[in-house]
Amino acid sequence: MTDSSASVPNGGSPYRVLARKYRPARFNELIGQEAMVRTLGNAIATGRLAHAFILTGVRGVGKTTTARIIARALNCIGPDGRGGPTVEPCGVCENCIAIAGDRHVDVIEMDAASRTGVDDIRELIEGVRYRPVMGRYKVYIVDEVHMLTKNAFNALLKTLEEPPSQVKFVFATTEIRKVPVTVLSRCQRFDLRRVEAAELIGHLAGIAQREGARVAPEALALIARAADGSVRDGLSLLDQAIAHSGAGEIDTRAVQDMLGLADRVQLFDLFELLLKGDAAAALDLFAGMYGAGADPIALLQDLLDLTHWLTRLKIVPNAPDAALMPEAERVKGGDMAGRLSMGVLTRAWQMLLKGLGEANQAPAPKVAVEMLFVRLAYAADLPTPAELVAAIKSGAAPAPTAVPATTPALARPAVASAPGPAPPRGAGSGGWSAPQPDMPPEPVAADAAPSIVLESFRQVVALFEARRLASLHGHLVNNVHLVGFRPGHVAIRPTGRAPANLAADMAAQLTRATGARWIVSVSGEPGEATLAEQAATKTLALRREAESHPLVRAALDAFPGATIQRVHGPGAESPDDAPPPEPDDDEA
Repeated sequence: MTDSSASVPNGGSPYRVLARKYRPARFNELIGQEAMVRTLGNAIATGRLAHAFILTGVRGVGKTTTARIIARALNCIGPDGRGGPTVEPCGVCENCIAIAGDRHVDVIEMDAASRTGVDDIRELIEGVRYRPVMGRYKVYIVDEVHMLTKNAFNALLKTLEEPPSQVKFVFATTEIRKVPVTVLSRCQRFDLRRVEAAELIGHLAGIAQREGARVAPEALALIARAADGSVRDGLSLLDQAIAHSGAGEIDTRAVQDMLGLADRVQLFDLFELLLKGDAAAALDLFAGMYGAGADPIALLQDLLDLTHWLTRLKIVPNAPDAALMPEAERVKGGDMAGRLSMGVLTRAWQMLLKGLGEANQAPAPKVAVEMLFVRLAYAADLPTPAELVAAIKSGAAPAPTAVPATTPALARPAVASAPGPAPPRGAGSGGWSAPQPDMPPEPVAADAAPSIVLESFRQVVALFEARRLASLHGHLVNNVHLVGFRPGHVAIRPTGRAPANLAADMAAQLTRATGARWIVSVSGEPGEATLAEQAATKTLALRREAESHPLVRAALDAFPGATIQRVHGPGAESPDDAPPPEPDDDEA
Protein backbone atom coordinates (compact mmCIF):
# COMPACT_ATOMS: atom_id res chain seq x y z
CA MET A 1 0.00 0.00 0.00
CA THR A 2 1.40 3.38 -1.00
CA ASP A 3 1.78 6.17 1.48
CA SER A 4 -0.54 8.95 0.44
CA SER A 5 1.93 11.56 1.67
CA ALA A 6 4.63 10.29 -0.67
CA SER A 7 3.50 12.64 -3.41
CA VAL A 8 3.33 15.58 -1.01
CA PRO A 9 6.53 17.47 -0.11
CA ASN A 10 7.61 16.87 3.52
CA GLY A 11 4.51 14.74 4.05
CA GLY A 12 2.27 17.83 4.35
CA SER A 13 -1.30 18.32 3.20
CA PRO A 14 -2.09 17.66 -0.47
CA TYR A 15 -1.96 20.78 -2.61
CA ARG A 16 -5.31 22.38 -3.41
CA VAL A 17 -5.56 24.39 -6.59
CA LEU A 18 -6.41 28.05 -6.14
CA ALA A 19 -9.80 27.71 -7.82
CA ARG A 20 -10.88 25.27 -5.07
CA LYS A 21 -8.93 26.81 -2.22
CA TYR A 22 -10.52 30.24 -2.70
CA ARG A 23 -14.01 29.12 -3.74
CA PRO A 24 -16.54 31.52 -2.12
CA ALA A 25 -18.54 30.10 0.79
CA ARG A 26 -20.79 33.12 1.40
CA PHE A 27 -22.68 35.57 -0.77
CA ASN A 28 -20.44 38.47 0.24
CA GLU A 29 -17.42 36.58 -1.14
CA LEU A 30 -18.85 36.46 -4.66
CA ILE A 31 -17.28 39.14 -6.86
CA GLY A 32 -19.02 40.95 -9.69
CA GLN A 33 -22.52 39.60 -8.91
CA GLU A 34 -23.92 42.31 -6.65
CA ALA A 35 -27.36 42.43 -8.31
CA MET A 36 -27.94 38.69 -7.92
CA VAL A 37 -26.65 38.68 -4.34
CA ARG A 38 -28.96 41.56 -3.42
CA THR A 39 -32.03 39.88 -4.95
CA LEU A 40 -31.34 36.51 -3.34
CA GLY A 41 -30.56 38.15 -0.01
CA ASN A 42 -33.86 40.04 -0.03
CA ALA A 43 -35.79 36.91 -0.98
CA ILE A 44 -34.24 34.88 1.85
CA ALA A 45 -34.66 37.70 4.37
CA THR A 46 -38.36 38.16 3.55
CA GLY A 47 -39.15 34.47 3.14
CA ARG A 48 -40.18 34.91 -0.53
CA LEU A 49 -38.22 31.91 -1.77
CA ALA A 50 -38.89 30.47 -5.20
CA HIS A 51 -39.11 26.71 -5.50
CA ALA A 52 -36.70 26.66 -8.47
CA PHE A 53 -33.79 28.84 -9.55
CA ILE A 54 -31.85 28.83 -12.81
CA LEU A 55 -28.38 30.37 -12.96
CA THR A 56 -26.85 31.21 -16.32
CA GLY A 57 -23.54 32.69 -17.40
CA VAL A 58 -20.20 31.90 -19.02
CA ARG A 59 -17.95 29.16 -17.72
CA GLY A 60 -16.18 29.77 -14.42
CA VAL A 61 -18.30 32.73 -13.42
CA GLY A 62 -19.63 31.02 -10.27
CA LYS A 63 -22.88 29.23 -11.14
CA THR A 64 -22.24 25.97 -9.25
CA THR A 65 -20.60 27.86 -6.38
CA THR A 66 -23.68 30.07 -6.09
CA ALA A 67 -25.92 27.00 -6.12
CA ARG A 68 -24.02 25.54 -3.17
CA ILE A 69 -24.17 28.83 -1.27
CA ILE A 70 -27.95 28.84 -1.81
CA ALA A 71 -28.12 25.30 -0.41
CA ARG A 72 -26.13 26.40 2.68
CA ALA A 73 -28.24 29.53 3.14
CA LEU A 74 -31.47 27.51 3.03
CA ASN A 75 -30.28 24.78 5.42
CA CYS A 76 -28.11 26.72 7.92
CA ILE A 77 -29.38 26.34 11.47
CA GLY A 78 -26.82 28.63 13.13
CA PRO A 79 -24.24 27.84 15.80
CA ASP A 80 -26.95 27.24 18.38
CA GLY A 81 -29.02 24.98 16.13
CA ARG A 82 -32.07 27.26 16.18
CA GLY A 83 -31.46 29.55 13.21
CA GLY A 84 -33.50 29.76 10.02
CA PRO A 85 -32.63 30.50 6.37
CA THR A 86 -30.06 33.29 6.28
CA VAL A 87 -28.06 35.31 3.80
CA GLU A 88 -24.95 34.73 5.93
CA PRO A 89 -24.51 30.99 6.60
CA CYS A 90 -22.62 30.41 9.83
CA GLY A 91 -20.23 27.84 8.41
CA VAL A 92 -20.00 25.96 11.71
CA CYS A 93 -23.31 24.09 12.03
CA GLU A 94 -23.52 20.49 10.89
CA ASN A 95 -25.46 21.42 7.72
CA CYS A 96 -22.93 24.07 6.64
CA ILE A 97 -19.99 21.74 7.30
CA ALA A 98 -21.59 18.82 5.48
CA ILE A 99 -22.53 20.92 2.43
CA ALA A 100 -19.03 22.44 2.29
CA GLY A 101 -17.60 18.91 2.32
CA ASP A 102 -19.95 17.73 -0.47
CA ARG A 103 -21.43 15.04 1.79
CA HIS A 104 -24.82 16.42 2.82
CA VAL A 105 -27.46 13.77 2.28
CA ASP A 106 -30.17 16.30 1.36
CA VAL A 107 -28.12 18.28 -1.16
CA ILE A 108 -28.05 16.19 -4.33
CA GLU A 109 -25.85 17.32 -7.22
CA MET A 110 -26.40 15.93 -10.70
CA ASP A 111 -24.28 16.54 -13.79
CA ALA A 112 -26.71 16.68 -16.71
CA ALA A 113 -23.79 16.47 -19.15
CA SER A 114 -23.29 12.81 -18.23
CA ARG A 115 -26.80 11.92 -17.03
CA THR A 116 -29.05 13.23 -19.75
CA GLY A 117 -31.81 10.65 -20.05
CA VAL A 118 -35.34 10.42 -18.78
CA ASP A 119 -34.42 7.52 -16.47
CA ASP A 120 -31.96 9.75 -14.62
CA ILE A 121 -34.65 12.37 -14.07
CA ARG A 122 -37.14 9.74 -12.93
CA GLU A 123 -34.63 8.56 -10.35
CA LEU A 124 -34.28 12.15 -9.15
CA ILE A 125 -38.06 12.63 -9.01
CA GLU A 126 -38.50 9.47 -6.96
CA GLY A 127 -36.48 11.04 -4.15
CA VAL A 128 -38.58 14.21 -4.19
CA ARG A 129 -41.42 12.42 -2.38
CA TYR A 130 -39.37 11.82 0.76
CA ARG A 131 -38.74 14.44 3.42
CA PRO A 132 -35.25 15.73 4.19
CA VAL A 133 -33.13 13.55 6.49
CA MET A 134 -31.05 16.20 8.28
CA GLY A 135 -31.66 19.53 6.53
CA ARG A 136 -34.55 21.93 6.26
CA TYR A 137 -34.86 21.50 2.48
CA LYS A 138 -33.87 18.90 -0.06
CA VAL A 139 -31.89 20.87 -2.65
CA TYR A 140 -31.36 19.40 -6.11
CA ILE A 141 -28.50 21.06 -8.01
CA VAL A 142 -28.51 20.14 -11.71
CA ASP A 143 -25.42 21.40 -13.54
CA GLU A 144 -25.41 21.96 -17.34
CA VAL A 145 -29.18 21.46 -17.36
CA HIS A 146 -29.41 22.33 -21.07
CA MET A 147 -27.88 18.90 -21.85
CA LEU A 148 -31.04 17.07 -20.76
CA THR A 149 -33.04 15.40 -23.50
CA LYS A 150 -36.50 16.57 -24.50
CA ASN A 151 -38.11 13.61 -22.76
CA ALA A 152 -36.12 14.30 -19.60
CA PHE A 153 -37.35 17.90 -19.53
CA ASN A 154 -40.92 16.73 -20.04
CA ALA A 155 -40.59 14.30 -17.14
CA LEU A 156 -39.38 17.15 -14.93
CA LEU A 157 -42.13 19.62 -15.78
CA LYS A 158 -44.90 18.32 -13.52
CA THR A 159 -42.61 18.23 -10.47
CA LEU A 160 -41.36 21.74 -11.24
CA GLU A 161 -44.90 23.03 -11.46
CA GLU A 162 -46.10 21.52 -8.17
CA PRO A 163 -43.04 20.62 -6.07
CA PRO A 164 -43.31 19.54 -2.42
CA SER A 165 -42.77 22.37 0.02
CA GLN A 166 -39.54 20.85 1.34
CA VAL A 167 -37.83 20.69 -2.09
CA LYS A 168 -35.82 23.34 -3.96
CA PHE A 169 -34.30 23.05 -7.42
CA VAL A 170 -31.21 24.98 -8.53
CA PHE A 171 -30.27 24.66 -12.21
CA ALA A 172 -27.05 25.91 -13.79
CA THR A 173 -26.36 26.33 -17.51
CA THR A 174 -24.05 28.06 -19.96
CA GLU A 175 -26.59 27.70 -22.80
CA ILE A 176 -29.79 29.30 -21.56
CA ARG A 177 -31.29 29.35 -25.09
CA LYS A 178 -31.30 25.55 -25.16
CA VAL A 179 -33.50 25.29 -22.07
CA PRO A 180 -37.19 24.95 -23.02
CA VAL A 181 -39.39 27.95 -22.29
CA THR A 182 -41.72 25.70 -20.31
CA VAL A 183 -38.88 25.07 -17.84
CA LEU A 184 -37.69 28.68 -17.77
CA SER A 185 -41.16 29.94 -16.96
CA ARG A 186 -41.21 27.81 -13.79
CA CYS A 187 -37.85 29.09 -12.48
CA GLN A 188 -36.51 32.31 -11.05
CA ARG A 189 -33.71 33.29 -13.41
CA PHE A 190 -30.40 34.91 -12.47
CA ASP A 191 -27.86 35.98 -15.09
CA LEU A 192 -24.34 35.91 -13.68
CA ARG A 193 -22.35 38.49 -15.61
CA ARG A 194 -18.72 38.38 -16.64
CA VAL A 195 -16.42 39.87 -14.04
CA GLU A 196 -14.93 43.16 -15.20
CA ALA A 197 -11.20 43.08 -15.92
CA ALA A 198 -10.34 45.71 -13.30
CA GLU A 199 -12.30 43.85 -10.62
CA LEU A 200 -10.74 40.52 -11.59
CA ILE A 201 -7.24 42.03 -11.50
CA GLY A 202 -7.85 43.25 -7.94
CA HIS A 203 -9.17 39.83 -6.90
CA LEU A 204 -6.17 38.01 -8.39
CA ALA A 205 -3.75 40.49 -6.83
CA GLY A 206 -5.22 39.82 -3.37
CA ILE A 207 -4.96 36.05 -3.78
CA ALA A 208 -1.39 36.32 -5.10
CA GLN A 209 -0.46 38.35 -2.02
CA ARG A 210 -2.00 35.75 0.27
CA GLU A 211 -0.07 33.04 -1.53
CA GLY A 212 3.19 34.96 -1.19
CA ALA A 213 3.61 35.29 -4.97
CA ARG A 214 5.05 38.43 -6.57
CA VAL A 215 3.16 39.27 -9.76
CA ALA A 216 3.74 42.35 -11.91
CA PRO A 217 0.58 44.43 -12.56
CA GLU A 218 1.02 44.04 -16.34
CA ALA A 219 1.18 40.25 -15.90
CA LEU A 220 -2.06 40.31 -13.89
CA ALA A 221 -3.68 42.35 -16.66
CA LEU A 222 -2.65 39.71 -19.23
CA ILE A 223 -4.08 36.92 -17.05
CA ALA A 224 -7.35 38.82 -16.55
CA ARG A 225 -7.65 39.50 -20.27
CA ALA A 226 -7.07 35.81 -21.07
CA ALA A 227 -9.64 34.77 -18.42
CA ASP A 228 -12.32 36.76 -20.31
CA GLY A 229 -14.47 37.45 -17.25
CA SER A 230 -14.17 33.96 -15.74
CA VAL A 231 -12.92 33.93 -12.13
CA ARG A 232 -12.13 30.21 -12.26
CA ASP A 233 -10.11 30.59 -15.46
CA GLY A 234 -8.25 33.53 -13.93
CA LEU A 235 -7.35 31.55 -10.81
CA SER A 236 -6.27 28.55 -12.90
CA LEU A 237 -4.00 30.77 -15.01
CA LEU A 238 -2.57 32.44 -11.90
CA ASP A 239 -1.90 28.98 -10.43
CA GLN A 240 -0.11 28.01 -13.63
CA ALA A 241 1.90 31.24 -13.71
CA ILE A 242 3.10 30.72 -10.12
CA ALA A 243 4.22 27.20 -11.00
CA HIS A 244 5.80 28.44 -14.24
CA SER A 245 7.92 31.11 -12.53
CA GLY A 246 8.88 29.17 -9.42
CA ALA A 247 9.96 31.41 -6.56
CA GLY A 248 10.76 34.38 -8.81
CA GLU A 249 8.59 37.32 -9.73
CA ILE A 250 5.93 36.69 -12.35
CA ASP A 251 6.56 39.27 -15.04
CA THR A 252 4.90 40.01 -18.37
CA ARG A 253 7.36 37.88 -20.35
CA ALA A 254 6.65 34.82 -18.20
CA VAL A 255 2.89 35.11 -18.75
CA GLN A 256 3.35 35.73 -22.47
CA ASP A 257 5.51 32.62 -22.78
CA MET A 258 3.00 30.60 -20.77
CA LEU A 259 0.02 31.71 -22.86
CA GLY A 260 1.82 31.78 -26.20
CA LEU A 261 1.09 35.50 -26.56
CA ALA A 262 3.08 37.97 -28.61
CA ASP A 263 4.83 40.93 -27.04
CA ARG A 264 2.37 43.84 -27.00
CA VAL A 265 4.86 46.35 -28.39
CA GLN A 266 5.70 43.96 -31.23
CA LEU A 267 1.97 43.50 -31.82
CA PHE A 268 1.58 47.25 -32.40
CA ASP A 269 4.62 47.23 -34.69
CA LEU A 270 3.22 44.30 -36.69
CA PHE A 271 -0.16 45.98 -37.11
CA GLU A 272 1.50 49.19 -38.24
CA LEU A 273 3.67 47.37 -40.81
CA LEU A 274 0.62 45.57 -42.21
CA LEU A 275 -1.34 48.80 -42.63
CA LYS A 276 1.69 50.48 -44.19
CA GLY A 277 1.74 47.77 -46.84
CA ASP A 278 5.23 46.54 -45.91
CA ALA A 279 4.62 42.81 -46.35
CA ALA A 280 8.29 41.77 -46.23
CA ALA A 281 8.98 43.50 -42.90
CA ALA A 282 5.72 42.22 -41.43
CA LEU A 283 6.56 38.61 -42.36
CA ASP A 284 10.06 38.98 -40.88
CA LEU A 285 8.63 40.31 -37.62
CA PHE A 286 6.04 37.51 -37.52
CA ALA A 287 8.78 34.92 -38.06
CA GLY A 288 10.67 36.28 -35.06
CA MET A 289 7.53 36.29 -32.89
CA TYR A 290 6.70 32.73 -33.97
CA GLY A 291 10.21 31.59 -33.19
CA ALA A 292 9.90 33.13 -29.71
CA GLY A 293 6.85 30.97 -29.03
CA ALA A 294 3.89 33.11 -30.16
CA ASP A 295 0.89 31.02 -31.21
CA PRO A 296 -0.41 32.08 -34.69
CA ILE A 297 -4.07 31.71 -33.70
CA ALA A 298 -3.55 33.68 -30.47
CA LEU A 299 -1.70 36.34 -32.48
CA LEU A 300 -4.68 36.79 -34.81
CA GLN A 301 -7.01 37.06 -31.82
CA ASP A 302 -4.72 39.72 -30.34
CA LEU A 303 -4.77 41.64 -33.64
CA LEU A 304 -8.57 41.47 -33.64
CA ASP A 305 -8.63 42.79 -30.08
CA LEU A 306 -6.24 45.58 -31.08
CA THR A 307 -8.39 46.50 -34.10
CA HIS A 308 -11.49 46.60 -31.90
CA TRP A 309 -9.73 48.71 -29.29
CA LEU A 310 -8.44 51.22 -31.88
CA THR A 311 -11.94 51.46 -33.37
CA ARG A 312 -13.40 52.19 -29.94
CA LEU A 313 -10.71 54.82 -29.34
CA LYS A 314 -11.83 56.64 -32.51
CA ILE A 315 -15.44 56.70 -31.30
CA VAL A 316 -14.84 57.07 -27.54
CA PRO A 317 -11.32 58.47 -26.96
CA ASN A 318 -11.66 57.92 -23.19
CA ALA A 319 -12.82 54.30 -23.44
CA PRO A 320 -12.87 52.50 -20.05
CA ASP A 321 -10.60 49.68 -21.21
CA ALA A 322 -7.95 52.22 -22.21
CA ALA A 323 -7.12 52.68 -18.53
CA LEU A 324 -6.02 49.04 -18.33
CA MET A 325 -3.41 49.54 -21.04
CA PRO A 326 0.18 50.37 -20.09
CA GLU A 327 1.19 53.98 -20.73
CA ALA A 328 3.38 53.15 -23.75
CA GLU A 329 0.63 51.15 -25.44
CA ARG A 330 -1.99 53.77 -24.63
CA VAL A 331 0.08 56.52 -26.25
CA LYS A 332 0.94 54.40 -29.28
CA GLY A 333 -2.65 53.26 -29.67
CA GLY A 334 -3.99 56.82 -29.46
CA ASP A 335 -1.55 57.91 -32.16
CA MET A 336 -2.54 55.02 -34.47
CA ALA A 337 -6.26 55.57 -33.90
CA GLY A 338 -5.85 59.21 -34.86
CA ARG A 339 -4.10 58.37 -38.15
CA LEU A 340 -6.30 55.47 -39.25
CA SER A 341 -9.68 55.99 -40.89
CA MET A 342 -12.74 54.04 -39.82
CA GLY A 343 -12.92 52.41 -43.24
CA VAL A 344 -9.39 51.02 -42.94
CA LEU A 345 -10.09 49.66 -39.45
CA THR A 346 -13.36 47.98 -40.43
CA ARG A 347 -11.72 46.43 -43.50
CA ALA A 348 -8.86 45.12 -41.35
CA TRP A 349 -11.40 43.68 -38.90
CA GLN A 350 -13.27 41.81 -41.66
CA MET A 351 -10.07 40.42 -43.16
CA LEU A 352 -8.67 39.35 -39.78
CA LEU A 353 -11.96 37.73 -38.79
CA LYS A 354 -12.13 35.76 -42.04
CA GLY A 355 -8.44 34.87 -41.76
CA LEU A 356 -8.94 33.55 -38.23
CA GLY A 357 -11.52 31.08 -39.51
CA GLU A 358 -9.20 30.01 -42.31
CA ALA A 359 -6.25 29.57 -39.94
CA ASN A 360 -8.34 27.45 -37.56
CA GLN A 361 -9.17 25.08 -40.42
CA ALA A 362 -5.79 25.13 -42.16
CA PRO A 363 -3.42 22.16 -41.75
CA ALA A 364 -0.58 24.65 -41.08
CA PRO A 365 -1.90 27.72 -39.21
CA LYS A 366 1.43 29.56 -39.58
CA VAL A 367 1.23 29.41 -43.37
CA ALA A 368 -2.41 30.56 -43.35
CA VAL A 369 -1.49 33.51 -41.14
CA GLU A 370 1.38 34.48 -43.45
CA MET A 371 -0.97 34.45 -46.46
CA LEU A 372 -3.43 36.60 -44.52
CA PHE A 373 -0.69 39.10 -43.71
CA VAL A 374 0.23 39.33 -47.40
CA ARG A 375 -3.42 40.09 -48.25
CA LEU A 376 -3.62 42.70 -45.51
CA ALA A 377 -0.43 44.40 -46.66
CA TYR A 378 -1.54 44.59 -50.29
CA ALA A 379 -5.06 45.69 -49.33
CA ALA A 380 -3.50 48.62 -47.47
CA ASP A 381 -2.73 50.22 -50.85
CA LEU A 382 -6.37 50.06 -51.96
CA PRO A 383 -8.87 52.87 -51.39
CA THR A 384 -11.70 52.06 -49.01
CA PRO A 385 -15.28 51.76 -50.34
CA ALA A 386 -16.09 55.18 -48.86
CA GLU A 387 -13.12 56.70 -50.71
CA LEU A 388 -14.23 55.07 -53.96
CA VAL A 389 -17.74 56.47 -53.59
CA ALA A 390 -16.35 59.93 -52.84
CA ALA A 391 -14.10 59.74 -55.90
CA ILE A 392 -16.97 58.66 -58.16
CA LYS A 393 -19.22 61.45 -56.86
CA SER A 394 -16.51 64.02 -57.46
CA GLY A 395 -16.00 62.76 -61.00
CA ALA A 396 -12.38 61.84 -60.34
CA ALA A 397 -10.82 58.49 -61.03
CA PRO A 398 -10.16 56.42 -57.89
CA ALA A 399 -6.61 55.77 -56.82
CA PRO A 400 -4.93 53.03 -58.86
CA THR A 401 -4.45 49.66 -57.28
CA ALA A 402 -0.68 49.74 -57.72
CA VAL A 403 0.04 52.46 -55.16
CA PRO A 404 3.67 52.69 -54.02
CA ALA A 405 4.42 51.21 -50.61
CA THR A 406 5.15 54.69 -49.30
CA THR A 407 1.47 55.72 -49.55
CA PRO A 408 -0.38 53.04 -47.59
CA ALA A 409 -3.64 53.20 -45.68
CA LEU A 410 -1.82 54.29 -42.53
CA ALA A 411 -0.13 57.24 -44.23
CA ARG A 412 -2.79 58.20 -46.83
CA PRO A 413 -5.32 60.71 -45.42
CA ALA A 414 -7.65 60.47 -48.41
CA VAL A 415 -7.93 58.76 -51.77
CA ALA A 416 -6.03 60.33 -54.67
CA SER A 417 -8.44 62.40 -56.73
CA ALA A 418 -6.32 63.21 -59.77
CA PRO A 419 -7.97 61.83 -62.90
CA GLY A 420 -5.97 59.33 -64.86
CA PRO A 421 -6.39 57.34 -68.06
CA ALA A 422 -8.68 54.35 -67.94
CA PRO A 423 -6.80 51.03 -67.93
CA PRO A 424 -6.81 49.13 -71.24
CA ARG A 425 -9.30 46.35 -71.67
CA GLY A 426 -8.11 42.77 -72.01
CA ALA A 427 -8.37 40.42 -74.93
CA GLY A 428 -12.02 39.77 -74.16
CA SER A 429 -13.13 43.26 -75.28
CA GLY A 430 -14.82 42.09 -78.42
CA GLY A 431 -11.98 43.04 -80.79
CA TRP A 432 -12.31 46.78 -80.23
CA SER A 433 -9.15 48.83 -79.88
CA ALA A 434 -8.05 49.77 -76.41
CA PRO A 435 -10.09 52.73 -75.10
CA GLN A 436 -8.42 56.10 -74.86
CA PRO A 437 -9.03 58.94 -72.40
CA ASP A 438 -12.05 61.03 -73.26
CA MET A 439 -10.79 64.07 -75.18
CA PRO A 440 -12.60 66.86 -77.02
CA PRO A 441 -13.42 65.70 -80.57
CA GLU A 442 -10.87 66.76 -83.15
CA PRO A 443 -11.64 67.41 -86.87
CA VAL A 444 -11.15 64.29 -88.95
CA ALA A 445 -10.77 64.39 -92.69
CA ALA A 446 -13.73 62.87 -94.48
CA ASP A 447 -11.47 60.84 -96.76
CA ALA A 448 -9.43 59.34 -93.87
CA ALA A 449 -9.17 55.57 -94.00
CA PRO A 450 -11.67 54.12 -91.49
CA SER A 451 -10.15 51.84 -88.83
CA ILE A 452 -13.50 50.43 -87.66
CA VAL A 453 -16.51 49.53 -89.78
CA LEU A 454 -19.90 49.66 -88.03
CA GLU A 455 -22.74 47.89 -89.81
CA SER A 456 -25.55 48.10 -87.26
CA PHE A 457 -26.88 50.25 -84.44
CA ARG A 458 -26.08 47.50 -81.93
CA GLN A 459 -22.44 47.64 -83.02
CA VAL A 460 -22.46 51.37 -82.33
CA VAL A 461 -23.82 50.74 -78.83
CA ALA A 462 -21.23 48.00 -78.25
CA LEU A 463 -18.45 50.38 -79.34
CA PHE A 464 -19.47 52.98 -76.77
CA GLU A 465 -19.57 50.30 -74.08
CA ALA A 466 -16.08 49.10 -75.05
CA ARG A 467 -14.77 52.68 -74.89
CA ARG A 468 -16.30 53.04 -71.40
CA LEU A 469 -18.55 55.91 -72.41
CA ALA A 470 -21.03 54.82 -69.77
CA SER A 471 -23.41 57.80 -69.94
CA LEU A 472 -23.68 57.77 -73.72
CA HIS A 473 -24.07 53.99 -73.78
CA GLY A 474 -26.80 54.09 -71.14
CA HIS A 475 -28.85 56.70 -73.03
CA LEU A 476 -28.58 54.76 -76.31
CA VAL A 477 -29.89 51.62 -74.63
CA ASN A 478 -32.65 53.16 -72.53
CA ASN A 479 -33.68 56.48 -74.13
CA VAL A 480 -33.26 56.21 -77.93
CA HIS A 481 -35.61 54.79 -80.59
CA LEU A 482 -33.75 53.86 -83.80
CA VAL A 483 -35.45 55.28 -86.92
CA GLY A 484 -32.84 54.41 -89.55
CA PHE A 485 -29.26 53.27 -89.92
CA ARG A 486 -26.65 53.07 -92.65
CA PRO A 487 -22.85 53.37 -92.33
CA GLY A 488 -22.08 57.03 -91.81
CA HIS A 489 -25.63 58.08 -90.91
CA VAL A 490 -27.95 57.30 -87.99
CA ALA A 491 -31.50 58.60 -87.53
CA ILE A 492 -32.85 58.48 -83.97
CA ARG A 493 -35.83 59.66 -81.90
CA PRO A 494 -34.62 60.45 -78.35
CA THR A 495 -37.04 60.26 -75.42
CA GLY A 496 -37.59 63.10 -72.99
CA ARG A 497 -34.96 61.67 -70.61
CA ALA A 498 -32.16 61.98 -73.18
CA PRO A 499 -29.93 65.10 -73.08
CA ALA A 500 -30.35 67.76 -75.78
CA ASN A 501 -26.80 67.32 -77.11
CA LEU A 502 -27.03 63.53 -77.44
CA ALA A 503 -26.99 63.47 -81.26
CA ALA A 504 -23.98 65.82 -81.48
CA ASP A 505 -22.00 63.86 -78.86
CA MET A 506 -22.83 60.60 -80.60
CA ALA A 507 -21.67 61.88 -84.01
CA ALA A 508 -18.41 63.30 -82.59
CA GLN A 509 -17.51 60.06 -80.81
CA LEU A 510 -18.31 57.93 -83.90
CA THR A 511 -16.21 60.17 -86.14
CA ARG A 512 -13.30 60.03 -83.75
CA ALA A 513 -13.49 56.26 -83.31
CA THR A 514 -13.87 55.22 -86.96
CA GLY A 515 -11.87 57.88 -88.78
CA ALA A 516 -14.87 58.55 -91.05
CA ARG A 517 -17.45 61.30 -90.83
CA TRP A 518 -20.76 60.36 -89.21
CA ILE A 519 -24.05 62.23 -89.20
CA VAL A 520 -26.63 61.63 -86.47
CA SER A 521 -30.03 63.20 -87.17
CA VAL A 522 -33.08 63.54 -84.96
CA SER A 523 -36.34 62.31 -86.49
CA GLY A 524 -39.98 62.61 -85.51
CA GLU A 525 -40.82 59.08 -86.73
CA PRO A 526 -41.76 56.50 -84.05
CA GLY A 527 -38.88 54.18 -84.88
CA GLU A 528 -38.09 50.87 -83.18
CA ALA A 529 -38.49 50.10 -79.51
CA THR A 530 -35.48 51.00 -77.35
CA LEU A 531 -32.88 48.28 -76.83
CA ALA A 532 -33.95 48.03 -73.20
CA GLU A 533 -37.58 47.53 -74.24
CA GLN A 534 -36.55 44.91 -76.80
CA ALA A 535 -34.55 43.04 -74.17
CA ALA A 536 -37.48 43.16 -71.75
CA THR A 537 -39.88 41.87 -74.42
CA LYS A 538 -37.51 39.04 -75.31
CA THR A 539 -37.04 38.10 -71.66
CA LEU A 540 -40.82 38.11 -71.08
CA ALA A 541 -41.39 35.88 -74.10
CA LEU A 542 -38.73 33.43 -72.96
CA ARG A 543 -40.16 33.41 -69.44
CA ARG A 544 -43.67 32.68 -70.72
CA GLU A 545 -42.30 29.95 -72.95
CA ALA A 546 -40.46 28.43 -69.98
CA GLU A 547 -43.55 28.67 -67.75
CA SER A 548 -45.58 26.75 -70.32
CA HIS A 549 -43.09 23.89 -70.42
CA PRO A 550 -44.55 20.77 -68.68
CA LEU A 551 -41.47 20.12 -66.54
CA VAL A 552 -41.25 23.73 -65.35
CA ARG A 553 -44.99 23.82 -64.70
CA ALA A 554 -44.70 20.65 -62.59
CA ALA A 555 -41.80 22.12 -60.58
CA LEU A 556 -43.73 25.34 -59.89
CA ASP A 557 -46.76 23.34 -58.76
CA ALA A 558 -44.62 21.16 -56.51
CA PHE A 559 -43.06 24.18 -54.77
CA PRO A 560 -45.74 26.80 -54.04
CA GLY A 561 -44.39 30.31 -54.08
CA ALA A 562 -41.44 29.43 -56.35
CA THR A 563 -40.71 31.80 -59.25
CA ILE A 564 -38.51 31.78 -62.33
CA GLN A 565 -35.55 34.09 -61.74
CA ARG A 566 -33.68 33.66 -65.02
CA VAL A 567 -34.04 31.67 -68.22
CA HIS A 568 -30.95 29.91 -69.58
CA GLY A 569 -30.55 28.11 -72.87
CA PRO A 570 -30.69 28.83 -76.63
CA GLY A 571 -32.05 32.28 -77.31
CA ALA A 572 -31.79 33.40 -73.70
CA GLU A 573 -29.77 36.48 -72.93
CA SER A 574 -26.66 36.18 -70.79
CA PRO A 575 -26.34 38.33 -67.67
CA ASP A 576 -23.94 40.55 -69.60
CA ASP A 577 -26.70 41.40 -72.10
CA ALA A 578 -28.85 43.03 -69.44
CA PRO A 579 -29.41 46.74 -70.14
CA PRO A 580 -27.36 49.12 -68.03
CA PRO A 581 -29.06 51.41 -65.51
CA GLU A 582 -30.27 54.72 -66.82
CA PRO A 583 -27.67 57.46 -66.31
CA ASP A 584 -28.42 60.56 -64.27
CA ASP A 585 -29.32 63.62 -66.30
CA ASP A 586 -26.44 65.63 -64.84
CA GLU A 587 -24.06 62.86 -65.84
CA ALA A 588 -24.66 63.23 -69.53
